[in-house]
Amino acid sequence: MDSVSYEDRHVHCVYDQIAHHFSSTRYKPWPIVEKFLVDLPHGSIGLDVGCGNGKYLGVNPNIFILASDRSENLVKIAAQHPKHVSIVADNLALPHPSSFFDFAISIAVVHHLSTHARRVSSIAAILETLRPDCRTEEDCNPAGNNDGGKCLIYVWALEQKSSRRGWDEGDEQDVMVPWVMKQKTSEGGNDETKTFHRYYHLYRRDELEQDIAEAGGTVVESGFEKDNWWAIAIRQFPSQAGA
Repeated sequence: MDSVSYEDRHVHCVYDQIAHHFSSTRYKPWPIVEKFLVDLPHGSIGLDVGCGNGKYLGVNPNIFILASDRSENLVKIAAQHPKHVSIVADNLALPHPSSFFDFAISIAVVHHLSTHARRVSSIAAILETLRPDCRTEEDCNPAGNNDGGKCLIYVWALEQKSSRRGWDEGDEQDVMVPWVMKQKTSEGGNDETKTFHRYYHLYRRDELEQDIAEAGGTVVESGFEKDNWWAIAIRQFPSQAGA
């Protein structure tokens, strides 16, 4: 099975089926993501790539977010947030202009891509949307805003020894993670338990930073939070890459 079909079967189809149940468990913003969004300048325009149910859309009322997800059913839920826009889009083929956005977030999404090349390509697609850092461009306006766009990316960590999952260094990085959902068998009937399996690539220490660099980005900050590796990155331009 090719990688596209594999992800359709073990990621996209699963999330479309569990969308409402999944959404009911995802309502509290993660602290570092919340801080990233709250600290943005008023009027910033950005992306939430792989927005899920859109739980981050209401964090900062002073910014505008164009949200997207591969799951049509999750986008329908995200679209209920006022002010912002939610669309169905593939994060390997984002329908956005390049060099335009002030920021982007992609929270717990990249790890669902099943090959190294596709994960790097998805990060590159996000970086491509960000405004240039004018300090790297000869034609910058010295009187203008010299800060480029930045993105925040989260992925599941391999090093989760203290979590209920118990994964740790040396374990298999490509895993299937169950999602258990109870369904009514018929009107008034007993609940039936159904288990769905989602594909994840568990990122080892420093792997996210390496993928970002390969995708053409520069990591400005990174860390570990609640079984996830995260990084804030900016675009790397040819003049920087050749230095």
